[in-house]
Amino acid sequence: MTQEKILTRHPLNKSGKSVSKQKYDTIKDSIITALRDSELTHTELTNRVVEALTGKFDGNISWYTETVKLDLEAGKIITRTSSKPQKYKLA
Repeated sequence: MTQEKILTRHPLNKSGKSVSKQKYDTIKDSIITALRDSELTHTELTNRVVEALTGKFDGNISWYTETVKLDLEAGKIITRTSSKPQKYKLA
């Protein structure tokens, strides 16, 4: 049985990555949950996802978080603020 894959997008039109749809959906849900209540810096967002999924996710959580985050930015589901430091928020 082959896993369904999806090709992620990049907000700067760089090449995307082919990832398991199941892993993508798990990370996406965790990112959206983390951003539901507050704006987070890149480090805070990554840490929240890592904390939520450690022991429950097979793979490099930080790498998948970055890949999915970029895809969500490209799809205008999340955006970056113009503040310093930059923060992420739901669009």
